[in-house]
Amino acid sequence: MSEQPLVNRIKASSLITLDLEKFYPKADLAHFDIKDYLFRELLLREKDFREALSEHDWSQYRSKTLLVYCSSDAIIPIWAYMLVASYATPYAENLFQGTEEDFLESAYHDIIKNLDGSQFEDQRIVIKGCSDKKVPLSAYLKLTQKLRPIAKSIMFGEPCSTVPIFKKPKN
Repeated sequence: MSEQPLVNRIKASSLITLDLEKFYPKADLAHFDIKDYLFRELLLREKDFREALSEHDWSQYRSKTLLVYCSSDAIIPIWAYMLVASYATPYAENLFQGTEEDFLESAYHDIIKNLDGSQFEDQRIVIKGCSDKKVPLSAYLKLTQKLRPIAKSIMFGEPCSTVPIFKKPKN
């Protein structure tokens, strides 16, 4: 009995695997939590806040994306964010109002929005499920929304073990 050569049927298939981790933003992130500049982490005193910002070492944010947020339940006036932006702008490459999770969600939405969908038209697509980096759940939602009108089928997981998500009906 002659042995048949092993054939990788997954590799030979026409499946396109999309790994959202490969789209992970490459920005060097820094955090600025306004909470650290509040009186008892609850109250923003304008004079103290202005003084603290003027003494802060803004150069540490050079060439970084600065995430500006407040992690306490304090009510922060809009002008406080504007004041931080005024100090940070000469140094930071980019400013983002929100946490790292907010930033990732926004970045992935932009990436998916600008993704050229023509390469996926009438294709069988597997959206890879496992990743080492924090890919926001909303990225999977947005990618599915973008691909559904054009893909032949969408699956989730690994090519060897997928969960069917969508299959275009045959005409």
